[in-house]
Amino acid sequence: MKSIGFLSFGHWSPSAQSATHSASDVLLQSIDLAVAAEELGADGAYFRVHHFAQQLASPFPLLAAVGAKTSRIEIGTGVIDMRYENPFYMVEDAGSADLISRGRLQLGISRGSPEQVIEGWRHFGYAPAEGESDADMGRRHAEVFLDLLDGKGFAQPAPRPMFPNPPGLLRLEPHAPGLRRRIWWGSGANATALWAAQHGMNLQSSTLKADESGEPFHVQQARQIRLYREAWKAAGHDWEPRVSVSRSIFALMNDRDRAYFGRGDSSDQIGIIDNMRAVFGRSYAAEPDALVKQLREDEAIAEADTLLLTVPNQLGVDYNAHVLDAILTHVAPALGWR
Repeated sequence: MKSIGFLSFGHWSPSAQSATHSASDVLLQSIDLAVAAEELGADGAYFRVHHFAQQLASPFPLLAAVGAKTSRIEIGTGVIDMRYENPFYMVEDAGSADLISRGRLQLGISRGSPEQVIEGWRHFGYAPAEGESDADMGRRHAEVFLDLLDGKGFAQPAPRPMFPNPPGLLRLEPHAPGLRRRIWWGSGANATALWAAQHGMNLQSSTLKADESGEPFHVQQARQIRLYREAWKAAGHDWEPRVSVSRSIFALMNDRDRAYFGRGDSSDQIGIIDNMRAVFGRSYAAEPDALVKQLREDEAIAEADTLLLTVPNQLGVDYNAHVLDAILTHVAPALGWR
């Protein structure tokens, strides 16, 4: 069995071929797609976060709206760039979204991806401390965020507050019980997966990975997941983590599907990201029977308990609901995921 959700990058464009011409279109259609996905039986609605781009950015208003309009589906991110975040304010935002959704928030955070602008986090008021890299700063923000989520008091009450205080030191409010165990770290390398395990976070294995062995993407990703689980066990945590992978998977059910995605098999791609040689996983597009055979060979999907299907959000809610339904109905049961 697998938890199956969608991951939307939330693009918009004024192009006539796009169903999302504006940020308003993307936000409202994201809510509608989450509602449709829940009705289809999907398990999760996840959204990417990019700054300075015509894509989804500040996630918490959207997550709260999705939480208010749905009742069962998990809502999450994949991922929030912690270089840009004030951990204190973020705890309040995350707590509010989690309470609105009645405990369904699954929050993916990370150091972040290559940026649209030079050192964009500086525009948000953040800079690495002396001797830190920007990645170090992102991990530092994450550690503060995790500590605050525990809900322990740390702030000294004022002697004459506006409102009565409970006894002792004060914590940030609203506090969302259980959210600390629903934080995920987006990892594109073995070392950061080990760091996530040591810090008690679930693992979102990235859609690209540092090419650490020259092997196919899914083989390297499966090894990363196994190393993460070994590190988790060694850390002595008293609960079981979750692991997700993301894939572009399209069942070719009709002529429109074939026109969009039926251009033959894809393969892994090699590129340079932030001066790092990285391997990008392939996309899958085939008739359902062929798709089932291909997916059985993907070692990382087999290792993960959660699969996030990246969706072409600019093709509109109805078409993306069709994409999800085809996987849930014609592919997942044949693979034992349902």
